[in-house]
Amino acid sequence: MRAVQMTEFGGPEVLQLVELPVPEPAADEVLIRVTRAGLNFADTHTRTNSYVQKATLPLVPGGEVAGVREDTGERVVALVGDGGYAEYATAPAERVFPIPPGLDDAVALAMVIQGTTAWHMYRTAGRVADGECVVVHSGAGGVGSLAVQLGHQLGAGRVIATASGEERRALTLELGADAAVDPAPAGLTERLLEANGGEPVDVVFEMAGGEMFDASYRALAPFGRIIVCGISTTEANTLSTGSLLRHSRAVVGFYVFHCLQRPGMFAEALADLFARAERGRLRVIVGNTYKLADAAQAQIDLRARRTTGKLLLDPTI
Repeated sequence: MRAVQMTEFGGPEVLQLVELPVPEPAADEVLIRVTRAGLNFADTHTRTNSYVQKATLPLVPGGEVAGVREDTGERVVALVGDGGYAEYATAPAERVFPIPPGLDDAVALAMVIQGTTAWHMYRTAGRVADGECVVVHSGAGGVGSLAVQLGHQLGAGRVIATASGEERRALTLELGADAAVDPAPAGLTERLLEANGGEPVDVVFEMAGGEMFDASYRALAPFGRIIVCGISTTEANTLSTGSLLRHSRAVVGFYVFHCLQRPGMFAEALADLFARAERGRLRVIVGNTYKLADAAQAQIDLRARRTTGKLLLDPTI
């Protein structure tokens, strides 16, 4: 089979198209013929071995796929751990989920990691209460575009999105944001306060770290929470416990794969997302679909923030 493999860590050039044997599923695994593989920002960290979970070489990257079960012919999405950038992948049976008939592969795949991340930031990590103001950074991206749409559906009173460029900000407003602002760190605190009528905000979904984290933190109201679900800038932050105490603020980290350690926690979110999508209440923004051979370019575009919505690899071309 064709697959994208890494034999060293480094830049996009380490992603090489190779021929590998079709993987053999273990007794508790399922073999899937991949129709689409999902691209996530975390994949770029895996490439440099700077992700939360360290990688070992050689490695076929890619943690999520849509495709067809070879044993039953059923259309499914699956969390594969790694091995997704390939024509075939294996996944633990408990991490394979049927795709509802009314959804296509791309829409279903967008719900697996990015959708469940957005859902749990509201329900689990952020514990967003009715009427609270939520800031969604990267509101035109894969996670952000779904988080913007879920805001009012899950009780937020006001949703403020950030996005680079007028076109992306316009998209977030179309998706349901009440306001959209430039995410540049300089002046970001003031722009968030202005977008909320001069008042501090209650919850921030933050994916960048560094200066953007600091500016977002300063915009929080007493009892406000900043939910960290990524560190795309790789810039470290220093936050004192005195500041948390003085302002009654909280910082919560969220890593979606911890949900898999609690029975039903992941499946509940995915089922709810599928149902909302089937009812037309969630619109998946499908960005570029790349050939398997163009995986390196896909990661370049993703890191350069030249993309919108869910990015995919098509191993059939």
